[in-house]
Amino acid sequence: MTRSPSAEPAPDAAPPSGCPAAVPLSGPGFQIDPQAVYRAMRRDHGSVVPVELPGGLPAWLVVGYREIHQVTSDPELFPRDVGLWNQWPHVPDDWPLLPMVGRPLPSIYFTAGEEHRRHVRMVVPALEAVDPFEIRGHCEQLADRLIDDFCARGAADLVAAFCEPLPVLVLARLVGFPDDEGADIARVLKDLADGGPEAQSAHQRFGAHMARLVAARRAEPGDDVTSRMLAFPEEFTDEEYMLDLMAITAAGHLTTADWIGNSVRLMLTESDFADSMARGRRSVADAMTEVLWEDGPTQILAGRWPVRDTRLGERRIKAGDLLLLGLGAANTDPLIRQG
Repeated sequence: MTRSPSAEPAPDAAPPSGCPAAVPLSGPGFQIDPQAVYRAMRRDHGSVVPVELPGGLPAWLVVGYREIHQVTSDPELFPRDVGLWNQWPHVPDDWPLLPMVGRPLPSIYFTAGEEHRRHVRMVVPALEAVDPFEIRGHCEQLADRLIDDFCARGAADLVAAFCEPLPVLVLARLVGFPDDEGADIARVLKDLADGGPEAQSAHQRFGAHMARLVAARRAEPGDDVTSRMLAFPEEFTDEEYMLDLMAITAAGHLTTADWIGNSVRLMLTESDFADSMARGRRSVADAMTEVLWEDGPTQILAGRWPVRDTRLGERRIKAGDLLLLGLGAANTDPLIRQG
């Protein structure tokens, strides 16, 4: 990452040769009607779409269900190893999507192979030790608190006042934060996910929260995820603990917040669904299942990087090209919706 943000894109940062012009991965269409955007992409480019990220960086958006299944089922050919990305010489240090795409760092989310499995051995038991009834209790208590707060005001933006804060407040408790830090972590993760000018500073603030938590739980262990990670017998650095906690919290919060928000919108704005709930034919669980197919919380996920030149769909993919998983588009792929 050596060039300045104002420098011109390098020649090999252009769209892959032999492909139609890359589609800018931005614009109001993604917020207003993303499925219309995906249909146009599939019509014009097929199941693997050449796209352009902010700053002129090229990538492939995989919108075909079969192709996403192929990529995610073959971690040897398509590992989640950001260090393989062939565009690193052209990525500015302040690129706003960098916190979401990732850097070559020793984290459970940004490593592959044995290094990834080493982190899994430490993180998974720490998470699995959480009592599901404890999680339910936290969810109910914190949800009641949020609802009581906006009921007292008489009006609310349900996304900002309920859907976004609830998951991170629960996660904050589980990893070992006091409740008064949960609200700030929620703001940090919102800035991070937006991918705007505040994303880089939000990522730094997020790391600072986790560094303080690691230090606090090392000094005074408790019954929480962080303490169990620190007690794991294999040796890890403080940076590794911090990065893994960031991955756990971000992955658990961002997807859950959007899932709750999309489910609430379905229940409140789709009259047929709301009527079926009122008559007892549908449930909240039905709404949340439908949302996973029709309006999933993660539309596009970065990423995978092939270890060698290969073919995917009708495309020739070079080693180190960034593959973005178009989960929202794949769920509406006509090949799996026929009949």
